[in-house]
Amino acid sequence: MREVAVIEDPAVAGVSLDPVRAGLLAALVEPGSATTLARQVGLTRQKVNYHLRELERHGLVELVEERRKGNLTERVLRATAASYVISPSVLAAVQPDPARDPDRLSARWLLAVAARMVREVGELVTGATKARKRLATFAIDGEVRFASAADRAGFAEELTRAVTSLVAKYHDESAEGGRAHRIVVAVHPKVKREEQE
Repeated sequence: MREVAVIEDPAVAGVSLDPVRAGLLAALVEPGSATTLARQVGLTRQKVNYHLRELERHGLVELVEERRKGNLTERVLRATAASYVISPSVLAAVQPDPARDPDRLSARWLLAVAARMVREVGELVTGATKARKRLATFAIDGEVRFASAADRAGFAEELTRAVTSLVAKYHDESAEGGRAHRIVVAVHPKVKREEQE
């Protein structure tokens, strides 16, 4: 089982977004059969079987084993990944494009950049998984609390200078065999959750 699978096919995305099927995917982090899942999710075995066939047909679950129980064969399945991410490429015709409005202070542009990152890293993860290779990535996730809008603006200016300086230091356009890497740095207000208030 993979840690994360990226869904790039609209049909697969549609199947995974059904609430019953999403619940079955979550339950199938551990192998289970239609009978055991029916008790967990409160549906009939026949209905669970129907949903499992759809999930299997779209590659979201896989057969682990078959067990004989009297005249029946019980199929034990598990999810193909512990978690799933739907790539923005699923909505290719309407996915956000950072090139449309490159305003680095716009929340819409930030969403477009984030969508591009999910799409590109998703493609890279899918390719690395197929090739059975590791993917070299790096990310920083943190939190900063600004006392004022002026401090936030000052932080953005200093961060821009620091990143620009690092790029100038390490970027080598003529490096034979070198590989270009995308850099994304984002700052946005933290979402307030009820339990944090």
